[in-house]
Amino acid sequence: MAEIDRDVLKLEMTGWRHDLHAHPEFGFEVERTAAFVAAKLREFGLDDVAEGVGGTGVVGTLKRGSGNRAIALRADMDALRISEQSAAPYRSGNPGIMHACGHDGHTAMLLGAAKLLAEEGGFDGIVRFIFQPAEEWGKGALAMLDDGLMQRFPFDEIFGLHNMPGLPIGHFETRVGPVMSAEDIFEIVLRGLGGHAARPHSGQETLVAACALVTNLQTIVSRRLSPADISVVSVTELITDGTRNALPGLARILGDARSFRSEVSAEIECQMRIIAEGIATAYNVAAEVNYTREFVPLRNDAELVDAAFAAAGTVFEPGNIAVAREPKPASEDFARFLDHVPGCFVFLGNGEASAPLHNSSYDFNDDGLLFGANFHVAIARQRLAT
Repeated sequence: MAEIDRDVLKLEMTGWRHDLHAHPEFGFEVERTAAFVAAKLREFGLDDVAEGVGGTGVVGTLKRGSGNRAIALRADMDALRISEQSAAPYRSGNPGIMHACGHDGHTAMLLGAAKLLAEEGGFDGIVRFIFQPAEEWGKGALAMLDDGLMQRFPFDEIFGLHNMPGLPIGHFETRVGPVMSAEDIFEIVLRGLGGHAARPHSGQETLVAACALVTNLQTIVSRRLSPADISVVSVTELITDGTRNALPGLARILGDARSFRSEVSAEIECQMRIIAEGIATAYNVAAEVNYTREFVPLRNDAELVDAAFAAAGTVFEPGNIAVAREPKPASEDFARFLDHVPGCFVFLGNGEASAPLHNSSYDFNDDGLLFGANFHVAIARQRLAT
């Protein structure tokens, strides 16, 4: 098979990325993006292209040789509800929505890998190209799995990647074990009896109780969990029904918790309920705790991390490959696939000058496109060696 000119492919991938960036879509509403992806995969000559998996997901299948082993390569497609602050000619054309996390780049990288593997081959087996919606919600991977992903498109292991601002272009890192955290969402509702600000003794106002509760929630990590376990409990909102001269009878405390082990997540919830009930009793109000688990911890398989480093060695300069020093407290629903098969998630540099992820000035660095596509290709060829 003829080898594709990488310089030409980079220009092509850049064009795809800019098109996707200019037309961002949120959550499961990635109809245009999914149609774009499916059309490209068919253009590349994949053996099968399935649309509508998990709502708007796309799965492409490419077979070469006689092998039956299958690996999956995954990219996320969705954007964020953020208004873009950019003068780029390809800036978002959808008001209030932008690719502030680089999923446009991830999609373009995986499309580039699909084109390379379709035209150049070099593997024996089956590659599944998974393009997922609603990663930012933490719902897209579950939706695809619930739609029979593993039964309809079985695979033995899975690989994914994410760009990383602050890490130079052409740099690669990952680690064994915990890589990204769980995210739990909580809401604590305090109910009492509001009244006039001049007569606090005549009711059971909830604001002072809420303030005490916010302060005491900080003791979960500092005093109730082992220092060996990394975790965070953050209160992000305190909402009441009071006004300048009226004490509130209702207060809502909202936030999230991050951890890297399910046992820690369970203990955070347990301690939060104990604290909420204790504060409610002390202040003569009622407390209701709503606690949900949006993302599970992402843990890399040791064997596949070794494989990823070996594949990276064929793509990146030796001095640009590193073991990530610590897990990241952000979350990724790639972890849902790891409940079914072993996998590995890696990080590629987006440049030291890059704006942070989820920032209105962020933009994916096109100089990283070929590194991502080439890594996908390298890991497929290594795991499905001819």
